[in-house]
Amino acid sequence: MGMLGRRRAARAPGLRVSRASSGPEAEAADSSPDELTILRLAHDGRGIARDASGKTVFVAQALPGERVRVAIHRSRKRFDEAHLRELLVPSAERISPPCPHYAQCGGCDLQHLALQAQREHKREVLIDQLARQGVSLEVSPRLLGGEAFDYRRRARLGVKVDAKGEVHLGFRARGSRHLVDIRDCPILVPELAGLLTPLRECLDALQAPRQVGHIELLAGDEAVAVVVRQLRADPVDARRWRQWADTHRLSLAFLRGREQPELQWVGKVPRLSYTLKSGQRHLELEFAPGDFLQVNAEANQSLVATALDWLAPASGDRVLDLFAGTGNFTLALAPHVARVISVEGSTTMVKRLQDNARRNGLKNIESHTGDLNQPPSLEPLPDIVVLDPPRGGAEATCRALATSRVARILYVSCDPATLARDAAHLVQAGYRITRAAVVDMFVQTAHLEAALLFERESFQHAP
Repeated sequence: MGMLGRRRAARAPGLRVSRASSGPEAEAADSSPDELTILRLAHDGRGIARDASGKTVFVAQALPGERVRVAIHRSRKRFDEAHLRELLVPSAERISPPCPHYAQCGGCDLQHLALQAQREHKREVLIDQLARQGVSLEVSPRLLGGEAFDYRRRARLGVKVDAKGEVHLGFRARGSRHLVDIRDCPILVPELAGLLTPLRECLDALQAPRQVGHIELLAGDEAVAVVVRQLRADPVDARRWRQWADTHRLSLAFLRGREQPELQWVGKVPRLSYTLKSGQRHLELEFAPGDFLQVNAEANQSLVATALDWLAPASGDRVLDLFAGTGNFTLALAPHVARVISVEGSTTMVKRLQDNARRNGLKNIESHTGDLNQPPSLEPLPDIVVLDPPRGGAEATCRALATSRVARILYVSCDPATLARDAAHLVQAGYRITRAAVVDMFVQTAHLEAALLFERESFQHAP
């Protein structure tokens, strides 16, 4: 695997890095019961080893080929969970995580692994999950990705006031509900990362910071918005927030209420949008807090371009886009086909999609709110079906598609396990996977996005 960004092994808090060498002397040192050799990576990015009795041990932040000294922090019947105490022989793919909070923060779990190696691991995870369902790939999945850092355009920060009255702002710790104070985040786009210190200063100045539940940050092409979740309105603090937003030239909203929180913008409602290229067309898609939004703009653009290339839409094609969101695929396909029918479970996002279609002058889009847990209507028969479901997948839809004569199905997924489950229904019914890709939408984490193109035998085109 590649050596992008290779540096010396990182010294996380509490972790010693030994200069022990490999070879017979090093092998002899592996006699201690807490010393292990990492065999491979688990799907979630943890190293997998076996102890002297053969029991599986999952080791956080350990890499294949490394010899490590560990401490078991959770013992179960079939496996143990451990963390590193000392790195005896580091992997050549190990790099120094650039984030000072990496050892504690649960936002990222692969910053210690070189970028290309991260992506190769994700490709292996997709192949393995498909194989577990009896599905094999005829071609190796393409790797789609963008920059390693400065990519996340949406984030939700927790806020907590401790017993001493000190305010904490940040993300949850790995495997815990404990809040880790974050003062810098290389994952966020610069417009959002630059708000961390000012946000902390504003929270420290509030008279009732305990009434702040969390803070959401959103970056569009032309505007940055901050949404403050207020458990109870406080007029004095509301004025302080408004002054703070004016000072930093930001759009501000409060999310208030306990049972059904209501979004209340302060002043003018901002135009949150992103640009999406579809062939020669440049589309503008607006979104709002609470809408589904791919957090990585560059990776999303690569995904959409790949979808258009694979599907090769023709001017007479009829497309059914399920789990359509605010129109990421619907709008991209519309300029190239006769008609797109989109279905989305959220009435709010359907309205947003309709507005986006009108704004871009696309008159061949028909959008509906529907129960996507039920099999979709396939009458009249579409030429193309696009699926982009949440983590639970689209099993009912795939069971219905399996008995159909739809020519091309593009399935985009953020969970390879449910993707593999659903893919098995299609493959067993005679579909073939002719294209596959891993989309590194969440760089530095073990999460992966994947795309598979399914085709009926009589409709396949040359790769």
